Amino acid sequence: MVTHLQIWRALDALALRHGTSPSGLAKLAGLDPTTFNKSKRGAANGKLRWPSTESLAKVLAATGASLEDFVALASDDGAFRRNRTRPVPLIGLAQAGQAGYFDDAGFPAGSGWEEIAFPDFADEHAYALEIAGDSMLPVYRDGDRILVSPSGNLRRGDRVVAKTRAGEVMAKQLSRLTAQHIELRSFNRAFPDRSFPMADIAFIHRIVWVSQ
Repeated sequence: MVTHLQIWRALDALALRHGTSPSGLAKLAGLDPTTFNKSKRGAANGKLRWPSTESLAKVLAATGASLEDFVALASDDGAFRRNRTRPVPLIGLAQAGQAGYFDDAGFPAGSGWEEIAFPDFADEHAYALEIAGDSMLPVYRDGDRILVSPSGNLRRGDRVVAKTRAGEVMAKQLSRLTAQHIELRSFNRAFPDRSFPMADIAFIHRIVWVSQ
C-alpha cells in the first residue's frame, strides 16, 4: 500500500531532481504555486490531504517522468538515495561527441572526465553532461548539468541523450523507438526534430536529473 508520506516524499524528490522547490514544481506543472506546500498536506484537525490524480498527472507530463519513476521515488528503496551524494564523471555536451570519452558499451571511459557531486543514484555508470548555449531552451539552460543513466529503461516521452555513430551528441525527447528506427523531438521548437535508423545510433541514454 502506498502511504501519504511516500506520495509527498516522491513529489519533493521530483522537485529536487529538477532543481526546484515543491512550489516551483507546481508552477512548472501549471498549478497554483501553493498546491504542494507543507501546509496543504494535512488539515488542522489532523486529517491527511492527498494530491489529486490530476495534479500528479500534470507533474509527470511537465517533468517527463513516468509513473514507474514516481513509484520508485516514493519507495524507501527509490533510485535516488536521500541526503547522499557521490562523485560522477562530467564533461561538456559538445565534448561528448569526441572520441575516447565512451567505451563500446556507451559507458564513460578515458581520463578526460572531471567529477562533480550529484545525488546518489543506483546506476554505477551514471555520468553528467554540462549544457552550453540556448538550443535546448526552455527545458535546459546554458550551464545546467544533467545526470544521465546508461542503464535506465527507455519509454516514449523520456528526455534522452543520443549519440550517433558519426559522433553527433544531442539531448532530445524520445518520440518513438522501434528496433529499426528512432524519432527525437527538439526541446527548442526553433530547431528541427530528428530521426535516424537505429543502425546509425551508438547509444541512447535516459536523462534522470538536472542541476539548475
